[in-house]
Amino acid sequence: MFIVGEGFLIFCAVFLASSLFFLPTLGPIELFLVIWPKVLLVALVAQFSLYFNDLYEIRVSESTLDLATHLLQAVGMMSVALAVIYFLWPAAIIGRWVFFLSLVFLIALLVSWRFLYTLAIRRRMFTSKTLMVGAGELAADILKAVSQRKDLSYDILGILSHPEEKTVIAEDQGLPLRHGFENLCDLAELEEVSSIIVALDDKRGIMPYKELLNCKVRGLSVIDGESFYERITGRLLVEKINPGWLIFSDGFRKSSLTRFLKRLVDFVTAVVMLILFLPVMVIVAAAVKLDSPGPVVFSQERVGEEGRVFMIHKFRSMRKDAEEETGPVWAEKDDPRITRVGRVIRKLRIDELPQLLNILSGEMSFVGPRPERPYFVERLRRTAPYYNERFTVKPGLSGWAQVMYAYGASEEDALEKLKYDLYYIKNMSLVLDLVVIFHTVKIVLLGRGSR
Repeated sequence: MFIVGEGFLIFCAVFLASSLFFLPTLGPIELFLVIWPKVLLVALVAQFSLYFNDLYEIRVSESTLDLATHLLQAVGMMSVALAVIYFLWPAAIIGRWVFFLSLVFLIALLVSWRFLYTLAIRRRMFTSKTLMVGAGELAADILKAVSQRKDLSYDILGILSHPEEKTVIAEDQGLPLRHGFENLCDLAELEEVSSIIVALDDKRGIMPYKELLNCKVRGLSVIDGESFYERITGRLLVEKINPGWLIFSDGFRKSSLTRFLKRLVDFVTAVVMLILFLPVMVIVAAAVKLDSPGPVVFSQERVGEEGRVFMIHKFRSMRKDAEEETGPVWAEKDDPRITRVGRVIRKLRIDELPQLLNILSGEMSFVGPRPERPYFVERLRRTAPYYNERFTVKPGLSGWAQVMYAYGASEEDALEKLKYDLYYIKNMSLVLDLVVIFHTVKIVLLGRGSR
């Protein structure tokens, strides 16, 4: 609602500025028919600029100074982008003075819209009241995730624990903590809640089936805690979930049509990108060769779909003897093994371009869990729960874990990324692939997260 509403306001701002200049000569309907494509172009470029300046991240909009800074950067980016478009396509020009007046209206509407949005969130105007059953580790994880999501549509009013449950949540955390599940539905109706989150670490012997069923038939929504955590974080809590939950939960659908369309998109896109980036790849190959001794392309074993080992290809960004003394190790921040050219191409992700050949051959996809080396796979299989489930899909050039989690170089980071990888596998779709690609483009253009 926020993004669509803001897009509508941007469109209105530009159309209003146009109307002040052109309405004396054109009627409102005729003006709209003539100018709407140009107005839509400005609106789309404006929203792309807002996105690339993190203005659709609620964490940024909480600070007035951050909001003003990022808003000015977005307006500057939009102006430059439109100047380039107008130079290449003069017919799209909306008018110099129209554009300047549009900026005035646009900034006024954006600031007002975001002020109202922040006010609505702080006053919880559109939230659904809920109670949480459970006060253990899962409940604590949920509360932590909720505290990081100011725009969440759930407002947890209180927590109910069982006397035999290992309580992790303290009473001084700001939420009422009640012991026992008696009269759960009466309490829910008294608090006017519409849903109950069941977040018990161990349901055996303490699960209040009778009370929850009574709440369900009274019209309250009963939400599984693990599913709720997945919904609000975009990852699976692998340390807490059991195989039964994975078996009976929604998701993990991989229809033949979805696989075919994914493969078709991968193949066609890889061919187009190879053609477009061929000049860049030739220049990079020459730079790598001149910068340090060794092969231009670095090939390495990785584990792919169904555990099959394949050779992944990259432009070499490290010394040719990078692991002769240490053996297999993860890349570190400011890794001394990286060459001068390697530091640039890693920053811009250009070193990954040869993997287009892996995508063409069907060993990889554009979106999927990043392929890991056999050495690390064997270690992680012993320590990370459900790690083998990563190999039920093709590995990707980018993935949900890569766009949602900062670069990591340890087994702890691998476990965190597994939570996002399993979420992607569970909810895999072409729409989610587009979301990942869109985020990846932003990360690459802004040079974030590389090592």
